[in-house]
Amino acid sequence: MKYVLALSCLFLCLSSAAQETEATDLKEDQSKEVPFAVVEKVPIYSGCDASMSNVNLKKCMSDKIIELVQKKFNTDLANSLGLPDGKARIMVSFKIDTNGKVVEIMSRAPHPRLEEEAIRVIQLIPSMDAPGYAHDEAVTVSYSLPIVFQVVGKKLSRKEKRALKKLERDISN
Repeated sequence: MKYVLALSCLFLCLSSAAQETEATDLKEDQSKEVPFAVVEKVPIYSGCDASMSNVNLKKCMSDKIIELVQKKFNTDLANSLGLPDGKARIMVSFKIDTNGKVVEIMSRAPHPRLEEEAIRVIQLIPSMDAPGYAHDEAVTVSYSLPIVFQVVGKKLSRKEKRALKKLERDISN
């Protein structure tokens, strides 16, 4: 009986140690990702002057992304989806990897087609001239962007609403 108990304790200790190693490895991987707001050296967006201060580079990058979204996002799409009139909000998050490329784009919106449109527009962001840095090492930088706009939709007929719902089902399948 003592041996069974000792063997069980040994097994429990070994499995706990293995889990600690995995958790440490996971922490090391996650530590290479830094939010845009706190990264030491932000990625350099094409067209921003690399000699600017970090604060000005952050502003330049944010301004360029906002400008791109304002030019390329199809707000008329929202007006045709039967959404209620008023403000619509889309939350987009993405990462800029250690090569300066935009990756892992995710979107949350009141309609799947708006999510797709937001992802399409974010994919238009060019590769950065330089990645972000922390402790003199290239890091992945996470970036979040709210897209807020006014919906002034036309009133859909019942037939149009049914057709729209059918289209939504087809898209989700």
